[in-house]
Amino acid sequence: MFSSAHVGVEQDFFMPEVHLIAFYLLFLCLGDCQLQTPCRIQKCTTDFVSLTSQLNAALDGFDLEFCKALRAYSACTYRNSKVCRGNLVYHSAVLGISDLMSQRNCSKDGPTSSTSPEVTHDPCNYSGHTGASEHPGGEKTTPTYLFCGLFGDPHLRTFKDHFQTCKVEGAWPLIDNNYLSVQVTNVPVVPGSSATATNKITIIFKSYQDCTDQKVYQAVTDDLPAAFVDGTTGGGDGNTKSLQIVDKVSGKYIEMHARYIGTMVYIRQLGRYLTLAIRMPQELAMAYEESQDLQLCVNGCPSSERIDDSGHLPLPVRGQLLPQVGTAHPRSVYTLESATTKCNEKMLVKDIYFYSCVFDLLTTGDANFTAAAHSALQDVEALHPRKERWHIFPSSRGGAVGKGSQFFVSLGLVCLILVVFL
Repeated sequence: MFSSAHVGVEQDFFMPEVHLIAFYLLFLCLGDCQLQTPCRIQKCTTDFVSLTSQLNAALDGFDLEFCKALRAYSACTYRNSKVCRGNLVYHSAVLGISDLMSQRNCSKDGPTSSTSPEVTHDPCNYSGHTGASEHPGGEKTTPTYLFCGLFGDPHLRTFKDHFQTCKVEGAWPLIDNNYLSVQVTNVPVVPGSSATATNKITIIFKSYQDCTDQKVYQAVTDDLPAAFVDGTTGGGDGNTKSLQIVDKVSGKYIEMHARYIGTMVYIRQLGRYLTLAIRMPQELAMAYEESQDLQLCVNGCPSSERIDDSGHLPLPVRGQLLPQVGTAHPRSVYTLESATTKCNEKMLVKDIYFYSCVFDLLTTGDANFTAAAHSALQDVEALHPRKERWHIFPSSRGGAVGKGSQFFVSLGLVCLILVVFL
């Protein structure tokens, strides 16, 4: 690894000893580390190079500063010990650090270099280490966040701001990437109809470095816990949790704050069904394998599951009242006019959420779907990063929302209601 032979070359080369060692460490990592994305040994080595490249062995204080840099390097490798397990470069670096510390008589305990990014930045705070993404001129970039939401009968807003109304009965994956998995289960709302709504949500926060072990959350109708299935309410060490569940309204509304991946999740129960909203950094949301391409938040519902059938419904408009259908509980019958009035009580803007509310009332007769649409819009306003995209209007043409909204314009809302009973 780093034998005394390396130390002896100082007189034969123009660069000081520390430069040779540092660049040797970096050279070891250039090939293998890039294949191990979660393993940040290359970042540890790069920081060590940065800290030691300006040191001069001929000056007083060299040993002190070099030992501080080595301890920072050692601490960085320790933080990555889990995700780098089995990585040959990682183990070479650990042995090399031990060799160098022995040669320089560096103690394992003591101060570390405060200028190291790995020391000053919290590795379990996504917003704390996104500054690593910079333009060539050195200007730091702000991470791009995406929003996805599911509510009602069920209405899906994808990461691309496509708005769709789908059947998707049974279990379906909303998100399935290298950091997070979200699955929903939808059940029929009205017997004899293809309309469904969500009664179960399962979320898996995958293990990430030392920030959190894998955590699984599950909510079902009438059981919206403020804890993971293992009984804990968070993940990570210390007082500031890198993953935490916040109980906003007991049994009705919880939030999940995952600092280490910059992600927020809102789950609500309104009436008998659940709603979900999530914000996640784009670079993490899109980190998945080809085999994980069935994600409703990423690619939307399959065409065979679309109630709106890509915006084209050939059926004529037949009326404004739904036929009476037997249900497990009594329900009122809404006309288009009364449903519009009801939804207008909470939503003054006639956007896609307003029309989704009307659609759900005409389909189910359940007034709780009014609250679901209203809460879904509130979640958009809280989590969606771009205010100009909060409202999607049925009259939109082109852009990200065209397919999901044209059916409201071209054939009318009542025609859409009829299709779910055929």
